[in-house]
Amino acid sequence: MKKVLLLALLAVCGCNRLTPSKPLSELTPQEASGRQVFVSRCSSCHSADTEKGMNGPGLEGLFRKPYLHSGMAANDARVTAVIVHGRNMMPALGNTLSDQQLADLMAYLHTL
Repeated sequence: MKKVLLLALLAVCGCNRLTPSKPLSELTPQEASGRQVFVSRCSSCHSADTEKGMNGPGLEGLFRKPYLHSGMAANDARVTAVIVHGRNMMPALGNTLSDQQLADLMAYLHTL
């Protein structure tokens, strides 16, 4: 009985685990370019490999969950708007990223 209960508990707890992010060695050229943008512009406040926050929320599994840390929908339009226009402590990056850099960053964020 105890084994069955333990297995059931592990199964329920395991359902909420995120699948691993895409390995760096498997990134497409666009995703790799987006990672470079992330490292240079985002990683001082956001972690790519954990949900735990730093100055901003961790971004692991960003698009594999229905909602962002803020409670807003986790979709391209909302994430792009936050990057471009900023939100709360997040500065607006719209004037500092090219369209290509933004597209590359979004491609990378989808791999987390």
